[in-house]
Amino acid sequence: MLSALVIDDELLAREELTELLEETGHIEVIDQASNAIEGLKKINQLKPDVVFLDIQMPQITGIELLGMLDPDTMPKVVFVTAYDEFAIQAFEDNAFDYLLKPVDTCRLDKTVQRLLKSQLTVNKQQVAAIAPPSLDQIPCIGLNRIVIIPTKDVEFSYSDISGVHIQTHDQKADSQLTLKVLEEKTNLVRCHRQFLVNIQAIKEIKLLENGLAEIITVSGHPLPVSRRYLKALKEMLGFH
Repeated sequence: MLSALVIDDELLAREELTELLEETGHIEVIDQASNAIEGLKKINQLKPDVVFLDIQMPQITGIELLGMLDPDTMPKVVFVTAYDEFAIQAFEDNAFDYLLKPVDTCRLDKTVQRLLKSQLTVNKQQVAAIAPPSLDQIPCIGLNRIVIIPTKDVEFSYSDISGVHIQTHDQKADSQLTLKVLEEKTNLVRCHRQFLVNIQAIKEIKLLENGLAEIITVSGHPLPVSRRYLKALKEMLGFH
C-alpha cells in the first residue's frame, strides 16, 4: 500500500481522484491540498510515497512546486492535467507519469502498477529538465496568512530548530523550502551552515578573531560568517 497526497485547486477534482485511488486498493490517500503552498507544507510533514499534482494552479503552478522540492528526498510525482500537448511531451521525454482530466480508470490502473513496481523514482536530471532553473518567488507562511515573497526582496534566510525563515527589509516569514533548495534556486549565497545571504543586501562585513566575520545587512541585521565561507564571500564582493 502506497501513501498519497492529492494536490489540486478544484475540490471536485480532488474528491474524484481520491475516490478513484482508494478504489484501486493499492493507494491510501492520507491528505489533500488545495494549492501548492499548502501542498509543499504537507509533503514535508507527511512524506507521502507519491504526490498526484495538478499543473494549473493559481499563484504557484505544479511545475513551479516541483522545482521547490529537493530531488534527493522528494516523493514520486504523477502530474494531473487537462490536455496540454507540450507538457505531456515533456513528461514523456523525462519519464514522469501523468494523468489526463477527466481521469480514465484504465489509465490510472497502469499508473498505479508502475508506482507499485517503483519505476517512477525521481532523480535530479528529470526534475531539472522540466522545473524552472530558479525561483522568482518564495511561498511563506506569516502570522495567520500566506505570503508570496519575491526572491529579489529577500535579505537573508536562516534555519533553526523551528524551521527555515525568510527575512526581507520589513518582514519575517516562515518557509517550507530547505536552505539547500534556496541556495540552489535563488541568488542567496551561503555564509554559514545555517545562514544564506543576498549579496546585494550586505552593508558591511566585520572581520573578527580566529578567521570569523559578521555581516551587517542594509537593514541592520547581524549574520554570522564562518571561516569555511568567508574567502568565497570576499571574492564575490571583489576582495581577494
